[in-house]
Amino acid sequence: MKSNPLGYVFALLAFTIFSVQDAVSKHLGMSYPPVFVGMIRYWAFAAFAIFFAMRSRDGLIAAFRTERPWLQILRGVLLASQIPIAITSFTVVGLAQSQAVFASGPLFVALLSVPILGEKVGWRRWTAIGVGLCGVLLILGPNATGEMDIAVVLPLIVAVTGAFYGIITRLVSRVDGPVTSFFYIGIVGAVELTLIGPFFWVEVLPSDWKWLLLLCCTGIVGHFMLIKAYDNLAAVALQPITYIQLVLVSIIAVVVFNETLHFNMVLGSLIVVGAGLFTVWREHVLLRQAREKAAADQ
Repeated sequence: MKSNPLGYVFALLAFTIFSVQDAVSKHLGMSYPPVFVGMIRYWAFAAFAIFFAMRSRDGLIAAFRTERPWLQILRGVLLASQIPIAITSFTVVGLAQSQAVFASGPLFVALLSVPILGEKVGWRRWTAIGVGLCGVLLILGPNATGEMDIAVVLPLIVAVTGAFYGIITRLVSRVDGPVTSFFYIGIVGAVELTLIGPFFWVEVLPSDWKWLLLLCCTGIVGHFMLIKAYDNLAAVALQPITYIQLVLVSIIAVVVFNETLHFNMVLGSLIVVGAGLFTVWREHVLLRQAREKAAADQ
């Protein structure tokens, strides 16, 4: 797939909007149960997923058809389960530190692809994964008082869950199209959180409805921009841009929420990002070589 320069614009807009969404999520998570916030967010997401499927070439019924229904449902459950944990992490651990750990996602995907997908990982990628995980340990390291906060396990759970989600997405992408996959994460997630959310229902202050509306709008617009980015960019070109979100969220965390970026967190983030970029690039190189070999054998 050739990359269209317009794809970079869509990608930058998407991750800028997602950065704002994370900040709004933290703001709301400081006053309301994360499951409740996630439920409202998913209602808007599900509405957009249905609308997107209806406007697709084959329509809503085609989007509902899948050859791997249980895997699609599992994807939706995993992604929706991440949201309340991530919001809790934003409020308890911090926006910047949480996002720094989230950036380790590609490393866990590469690690899990060996036992789950049966992929072979060479010494270069094993080295990158090892170095990257050391970076994660730096990010999760002791705070300024020298104590280890047990809450740092929250962003780690989100990163690992996201990696499982990514692996399952690879599996379903072999048989289902992107419209079907997008439809299922919206619908399944909304159903899951709607079953749980009412137990956490609280009255929303009139002044906070604008923040909930902004949360829903950023989710819809951000995902639309991301879809447009994937339409115009190869995945290998898009992956490096995802780390822009880490930079933007860190700025918001410092300026808006008065968070402190400790040296070990900054250094660990640089290591994780570097290792993640190398892992994605190496995977792309091996895939290209496999395709060239297959073409030569024909």
